[in-house]
Amino acid sequence: MDHEIHCQYFSQEDLLGAGCLDIGMTMRAAEESLKAFHEGDVMFPEKIVQIFNDETQERINCLPATFKTQKICGVKWVSVFPPNPVKYGIQNLSAVIILSEIEHGFPIAFMEGTLCSNLRVGTMGALAAKYLARPDAESIGFIGAGEQAKMHLIAMKTAIPSLKQCRVGAKLESEEQQFLDEMRPILPDVEIVGTGTDLQAAVADADVIVTATSAQAPLLKAAWMKPGAFYSHVGGWEDEYAVAEKCDKIVCDDWETVKHRTQTLSRMYKDGALSDADIHGNLVELVIGSKPGRETDQERIYFNAVGLAYVDVAIAIAMYERASAAGMGQDLKIQHEMIFEHAHLRDWVRMS
Repeated sequence: MDHEIHCQYFSQEDLLGAGCLDIGMTMRAAEESLKAFHEGDVMFPEKIVQIFNDETQERINCLPATFKTQKICGVKWVSVFPPNPVKYGIQNLSAVIILSEIEHGFPIAFMEGTLCSNLRVGTMGALAAKYLARPDAESIGFIGAGEQAKMHLIAMKTAIPSLKQCRVGAKLESEEQQFLDEMRPILPDVEIVGTGTDLQAAVADADVIVTATSAQAPLLKAAWMKPGAFYSHVGGWEDEYAVAEKCDKIVCDDWETVKHRTQTLSRMYKDGALSDADIHGNLVELVIGSKPGRETDQERIYFNAVGLAYVDVAIAIAMYERASAAGMGQDLKIQHEMIFEHAHLRDWVRMS
C-alpha cells in the first residue's frame, strides 16, 4: 500500500508570483467565509495565545478554523513582536499557515502566512468600505505608514475605484517617504503625498480615514472627521472616544469579540461610554442584507475589525488554489512510508 504523504510548500514569492495579491479575490473569499460562519459551516475554536513579555506584548498565537463544506482545516501560526522594527529593524509580524484536508487528515499545504495575514486586514477594511463608504469617495487619509497602511491603500482603491488622492501622516517623515516611494509606482493614478507628520492634515476632510499604528494613544480627533467620512480602525487605541460618539453608525467584524479586547470601542464599553445598543451591527449582517449599510451621503461611519482567523484561513484556501493552478510552489514529502515499514529502521533505533 502507498503510504507516502505529500503537501505543497508556497513561499511568499510563490504566492505573489501566482497573483495572490488580488484584493478582488480576497474580498470574495472573505465575504463567502462570513456567510459560511453565519450559516454554521465553520468550526472556529478559541485561539491559543502565548505572551512572552507582558509589557511589550511579544507573543505567538495559534488560530485554527475548519470549513466543513470545503473539507479543509487550517491554522495560522502568527508571531507579533512589537519591538522588532525599532530594536532590530525587522518586521513585527510573521506567520505561517498549514492547510489539511479532513477526509484523511493529511496536510495539503504549508505556506508563508504574513502576506495572507496582511491581506486579511486590508480586505476586511475594503469589504466594509464596499458597504459603508461613499461610492464616489475621492480622498483617503492615513495615520500610520506601515505595512497595514500600505495594504489598506491597495485594498481601498480596489473597493473604491474613484479614490484619486491619498495623504499620509506618520510619526517620522522618513516613514512617510518610504510609503510614498513604495506606493506611488503601484498606484500611479493616485496622488500620494506626505504631511510632514501633521496628522490633522492627513485626515481632515478625507472621505476615507484609516488609522493603522502601533501607538496606544487617541491620535485621531473627532473634529477632523467630516460629514460623510468612513473610518476604518485597524489597531488598538488610536482615536479619542468622541470619534465613535460622533459617528452615525458603528460596525464591527464581530462586536462580541471586539468588546473584550483593547480597541478604543473596547475601552469605551468597559468605561460605560458605549453599550451593545450603540452598535449598528456586524459586517456579516450587511453582507447578507439583514441590516443596511450607508444610507445617506452625510453619515459618519466607524468600522472596527479585531480580526477573525477563519477569514485568514478562507483567504489562504483561495491563495492555495490559485498558486496550485499556476504551478507555483514545490512538493514536500512528509513521509515515504509508515514508521515500522522502513527496511532500515533497526539501524536507526537508539535505545540510549
